[in-house]
Amino acid sequence: MEKDDYINNLENVIKQMLRPIKDIPFKLVIEAMSGKKILPFNIKISHNKKLLNILINAATEAGKEINKNGIFRPRANEVGYAIEPFIKQALSGLGLSADTPTTNSGKKKSTGYPDILFWYNKNPYYLECKTYNKENIDTTFRSFYFSPSDDFKITHNAPHLLLSYEIFVAGEQGNDHIYKCAGFKIISLENLSVDVKYEFNADNKRLYSTEETVLILAERKIQEGLK
Repeated sequence: MEKDDYINNLENVIKQMLRPIKDIPFKLVIEAMSGKKILPFNIKISHNKKLLNILINAATEAGKEINKNGIFRPRANEVGYAIEPFIKQALSGLGLSADTPTTNSGKKKSTGYPDILFWYNKNPYYLECKTYNKENIDTTFRSFYFSPSDDFKITHNAPHLLLSYEIFVAGEQGNDHIYKCAGFKIISLENLSVDVKYEFNADNKRLYSTEETVLILAERKIQEGLK
C-alpha cells in the first residue's frame, strides 16, 4: 500500500471514530463487558412490589437525613457521591445489607458503576446513586456515565436500579452551596439506551517528560512568594 493511501485510510478511520454511536442497549453493554445479565424488574411480581415499597421508604428516610443539615459542596456534580452513605445506611437499616460492590478480584471498589450492591430475599440488586436538577431534567445534558474496567464491579446477574434525588440550593456557607433534596426517582435500567463517544488522551509522562517527543518551549522556577 502506498504511503499516501495508508494515511488517507487512517484519516478515514479516525473520522469514523469521532462519530458517536447512539442508542446502544445498556443491558447488552453490561453483558458484553461483564458476562452478567441485567435482569428485568417486574413490579407485577409480589416480591418486587414489596422491595419497591422498601426502597421508597429507604429513599425517604435517607432524604430526611440529608435535609437535616444539608450537603456542603461547591458544585452540584459533587453531591451524588456524598449521598451514598445516607442511602447505604437507610437500606441496611431496613434489612437490605447494602455495601460497596466487590470486583472480580475480590476488592471493594467505591469508584465507577454501580455504587451499591444490596440483597433482598437472597437475591442481589445493583443500585446507582444520582442527583438531578428539575430545571434541566428534560434536556439532553449528559448525566449518566459508564466506563469499562479491567476489574469490573458487576459479578452477579441482577436487576440494575437507579435512585436519583432532585436537589436544590438551600443556602450558602463560605465557598460551599448547601444542597438539600425535594424528592427522588427510582428507575429500572433494564431498557436504558446509551451512546458511545471516543476520546483521545495522553498521560503526564507523554505530556511533560523531556524523554518523550513533545517540545517543551520553556521551563522556569519561581522563587518569589514561596516563603
